[in-house]
Amino acid sequence: MLATLIIGLVIGLVAKLLMPGRDPGGFIITMLLGVAGSFVGTYLGQTLGWYRQGETAGFVGSVIGAMILLFLYRMIAGRRDA
Repeated sequence: MLATLIIGLVIGLVAKLLMPGRDPGGFIITMLLGVAGSFVGTYLGQTLGWYRQGETAGFVGSVIGAMILLFLYRMIAGRRDA
């Protein structure tokens, strides 16, 4: 469990570094973004045929999933602020 959270933090940090702009939350949000991004990356990878059933996303797939979630969060938060 602790390893999952640490890896999620690293993935979330990389996603935030690759997407410049205003970022939500602190390190807990970043950690959750990375963990959720891994799930999104796994789902998309299995849907597109990149991964077999039961196979999880790698580092790159997880970062891409986290970037997708970060983009969606910014779209939703931007609408609320305007």
